[in-house]
Amino acid sequence: MEGSQKKLYQLSASEAIILIKSGKIKVRQFVESIIQQIEKINPETDAWIHLNNKQSLEKADEFDRRIQEGYDISPLYGIPVGIKDIFNTEDFPTEMGSPIWKKFTPGNDARVVYYLKMANALIIGKTETAEFAVHTLGKSKNPYDQARSPGTSSSGSAIAVATFMVPFALGTQTAGSIIRPASYCGVFGFKPSFGLIPRTGMLKTTDSLDQIGYFARTPRDLELLFNIIRVKGRDYPLSEAALNDEQRQTVTGRPWKIRFVRSPVWDKAESYAKKSIIEFIDRISREKEFQVEEFILPEEFNEAHKMHQIIYTKSLSYYFKDELEKKTLISDVFYEFASHAKETTMDKFDLALEYQSKLSRILDKSLEKFDIIISLATAGHAPLRNEMEKEDPSLIWTMCGVPTISMPVVKTNIGLPMGIQAVARRYNDLLLLRFVKLLREKNSIQDAPYPEIQ
Repeated sequence: MEGSQKKLYQLSASEAIILIKSGKIKVRQFVESIIQQIEKINPETDAWIHLNNKQSLEKADEFDRRIQEGYDISPLYGIPVGIKDIFNTEDFPTEMGSPIWKKFTPGNDARVVYYLKMANALIIGKTETAEFAVHTLGKSKNPYDQARSPGTSSSGSAIAVATFMVPFALGTQTAGSIIRPASYCGVFGFKPSFGLIPRTGMLKTTDSLDQIGYFARTPRDLELLFNIIRVKGRDYPLSEAALNDEQRQTVTGRPWKIRFVRSPVWDKAESYAKKSIIEFIDRISREKEFQVEEFILPEEFNEAHKMHQIIYTKSLSYYFKDELEKKTLISDVFYEFASHAKETTMDKFDLALEYQSKLSRILDKSLEKFDIIISLATAGHAPLRNEMEKEDPSLIWTMCGVPTISMPVVKTNIGLPMGIQAVARRYNDLLLLRFVKLLREKNSIQDAPYPEIQ
């Protein structure tokens, strides 16, 4: 469906910008439509923690006035964006899913929020997160089935995008907190390479694992936002050299070299999930642009989940020492998860960090020989809210700091979405984005669907 035929809230950011630039719609019209959709859908999903509709409409009017005055329209001009509630925001409280920080106003913006504002995005509100972005489910509900989990700590952002309440929303990932809710809620979730999105002014849980990403409904929008919020310039020589190397970021004159990875937790995946990804691999294998083979991860990767838990829990026990000692947290899940750190000596922690570095080097060396890895995003569709989520490959790619995208490829036999994950070499983010765009152009994948809310 062409952008002009859609209801305004259904527009992707890329479509909306074209219409705003051409004068076919005003920013206020777009924002009003988004607000109406939020008012209609949020009572059913609880994706948003903080909104200020009056302020948003005033800002929309200001954007329209500036257009009349001849202001140059920037790439995100007037586009509403949702912010996971662990990023500092000048205009909204930052509560991090914790009553301890109720109504806390930091008075400044996280750097990534600042980058969004510099591109004239409109920060429309804060999305729900788990307590300190760990594992406890909050109030937000899976739009496909409210009895099921919407994912982990970035659930509010994934839901907001999935239900067309906003074209973009920021999330974070320390294990699978972008990829998992993207898979469960049927949207694109992108975690760029470690370090490419600045972490200043946001909740810190684990120095070597915390990474910023975002959700969108189209591959084109994924690329649009990446080029706005990533770090740039001579202060970042490694990433700048890689991202500006066109030979590294493009595939020309040969097929794409794709490798299917089952991962060390393949046996824990649901049978329908395994069947779905194999069918996807078979489908793209028939395309002349793709050369697909299976790749078996080296045996060192078998310890990834164990080592990840050591790093994660030990870091939480350090950053939340006072809260854990004073018992001021509300989540039993947080206490139980952090309790694993009691058995972790600093020597074990250091060895786990060394393991992470080693794993990153091994994967980087492997990815010099091919372009893209395809793996499951999650072990299956969204489990019931009281069920444990099964282990999936996401934290392996998180540990290695590589860019990864969950694509809404599968609709399971009970009508729930499930993602398939594409991974590239660290700093080959543009290559990965171009691969996903190519899949969309060839109709191997589709834009995110609109859920029939259950």
